[in-house]
Amino acid sequence: MRTTTAAYEARADEYIHLLGSMEAVHPSDRQLVDTWASTLTGPVLDAGCGPGHWTAHLADRGLDVSGVDLVPRFIAHAAAAHPGIPFRLASIDDLDAASASLGGILSWFSTIHHDPGSLKTPLGEFARVVRPDGGLLLGFFTGAEVEAFDHAVATAYRWPVAEIRRRVDAAGFDVVETHTRETRGARPVGALVCVRRG
Repeated sequence: MRTTTAAYEARADEYIHLLGSMEAVHPSDRQLVDTWASTLTGPVLDAGCGPGHWTAHLADRGLDVSGVDLVPRFIAHAAAAHPGIPFRLASIDDLDAASASLGGILSWFSTIHHDPGSLKTPLGEFARVVRPDGGLLLGFFTGAEVEAFDHAVATAYRWPVAEIRRRVDAAGFDVVETHTRETRGARPVGALVCVRRG
């Protein structure tokens, strides 16, 4: 992931300008995250928080939320733009959180650069730190088969819904809702609303 991190660091200011605010969020994504967040209790982690806009949005909704990301520029921006919210430099592959300590994790397109062989690592970490009956909301790119594509920053992966559901289930989560969206001029996307099995 070092190459991916370096690529985001190099383009961080551009990313922050284009995508680092809630104004850039699709309305249906905001509604989905808000609905999911209303079901959570306890601490929440924005895993792969980027510029921190989703973290701040969840904090504004009254959640006890923190954010982690591997890109130093994102963390610096998030901490400056959203004072009072804990942000730290960390990998979603190795979360600095106690087992079963979180009420939920938002992983909003933060696993898109994990290839099929490495996706189990962050999913395993999410399952470790989320308590039984806690929540996971996972955003991803959809496709007819698992395949790499040239993302604007670094190579990313599309997933058939059935396959990524299988991976999430194997990690220890029950998928309770599946959402997909296709918009002209944009890549098809999906989201899984999940609950950690006891």
